[in-house]
Amino acid sequence: MERIDRDFYARDKEDQEAFLSQTWCNDCMEVDLGMKEPQEYEFDGVVYIEGKCVKCGATVTTEIADDDTDGEWEDEA
Repeated sequence: MERIDRDFYARDKEDQEAFLSQTWCNDCMEVDLGMKEPQEYEFDGVVYIEGKCVKCGATVTTEIADDDTDGEWEDEA
């Protein structure tokens, strides 16, 4: 499996703003602090956006759910 880089800025502005603001930082343990320096990529068929937490600078990764799986999360056992 290899990482396939994608163009985050090819998304419309509304989507960009939503992905950059709706975040979770594992270091700050807070939601929606924001993300900067976004990099979008696909790995193993899943699209991710990775950047830095606006508050502390830690790496923040968001998995992008497609319309087929949105709302259908499976618990890992």
